[in-house]
Amino acid sequence: MKRIFLILIGVFLILQFFPIARTNPSVTSEIQVSPEIKEVLKRSCYDCHSNETIWPAYSYIFPASLLIAHHVEEGREELNFSEFGLLSERKQNKKIYEVWEQVDEGEMPPKDYLFMHPSSKLSEKDKEILKVWSDQYNKESE
Repeated sequence: MKRIFLILIGVFLILQFFPIARTNPSVTSEIQVSPEIKEVLKRSCYDCHSNETIWPAYSYIFPASLLIAHHVEEGREELNFSEFGLLSERKQNKKIYEVWEQVDEGEMPPKDYLFMHPSSKLSEKDKEILKVWSDQYNKESE
């Protein structure tokens, strides 16, 4: 049993030497919103949905590094506020609606993210800000 434990520790240590890519590409066309909305998005969304991810210390430790890098990659593919201006007006409208939909359903920010980043939790005021923004944006594009 001791030998198996030592082997597992050895494998764990060796895996630390295989870095996972944690990149922050250039911001090419950031979303243009009021400072109030931007503050909510930066605090609760930008780590996974922008090119301005703040990589915490534990994101450098395997297996957390693998999981976090994957979450960020998926988040950026779904919605990237750093490239938002590159989307057509129709797609922007759809994405803003989806932001509110995900927040309203309690899907965003994800609970596992909130566990490690409690300051990202959206207050009722934050939710109201996002709701008004979504409603306004959708009315303007009708």
